Amino acid sequence: MESGATKTRYEPQIYPGKDETSERRRKLWDKRRRLAKYREISDDDITRLLGHRAVGALYPSVHPPLEELIEPYDPIKNLVVPTPGARAGDRIRFVQFADSFWHPPIAPHGRLRLYFNRLRGIDVVAYSGRCILEMRERDLEAAMKMLMETEIFNPARTALKGITIHGHSLRLDEDGLMFDARRRYVLDKETGEVVYIKDQMGKVLDNPVPVGRPLSEEECRKLDLAYTWDTHPFKSRTEVLEIISRTAKLRVLAGFNPDLLTEEM
Repeated sequence: MESGATKTRYEPQIYPGKDETSERRRKLWDKRRRLAKYREISDDDITRLLGHRAVGALYPSVHPPLEELIEPYDPIKNLVVPTPGARAGDRIRFVQFADSFWHPPIAPHGRLRLYFNRLRGIDVVAYSGRCILEMRERDLEAAMKMLMETEIFNPARTALKGITIHGHSLRLDEDGLMFDARRRYVLDKETGEVVYIKDQMGKVLDNPVPVGRPLSEEECRKLDLAYTWDTHPFKSRTEVLEIISRTAKLRVLAGFNPDLLTEEM
């Protein structure tokens, strides 16, 4: 932006606050900051976990490559650079991650902001304990490297669950893993790593896929982006109740008659 002879560089306001939880959120949602890499998962294993196509198969397409399409002139197309998947005409595929209630490295509401800030050409929906991400197929596979190899994935508290997600978030199983009704993953007692024996849709894999060790409780608390009583709590229970009451009051008044809202509320 320019104002007379001075130039001001726009600086995005990622998230307010000076505490550790605020800083954690700023790191995840700022695309300029690199996420710490915890493990490595091969491209073929990512394809197996997604379960959309066979390893080595061509990407199915829903339209010809953009270079081969003859379309009316649109100036926006000259401004927006297509993703590799859009350029090739890939079909839309999805991945769905479930996040545990117990100190996950990211939560569904946090995934939304991370996806919108770090990825392009996406469609997302967040539910209570899970978040679905849709992208062009090869773009999705590329994004999976970040989503599974970095600090936002904990093999014990984060899971690929394309279907049958319910009942997962409020309890852990006997091995400390997030409960899964379809038993897509198990803890290998010899290696100490979590191993997927089924893909996200619950289909048995010919080659099980190891995804690394579960994080310790100390690591879980350090990476948690939620305000909880054992990480970075609110100042008091009274503060929590006041915030909840204010939110409910504003929702009711704004839905009934927005003119009733005042600056003091």
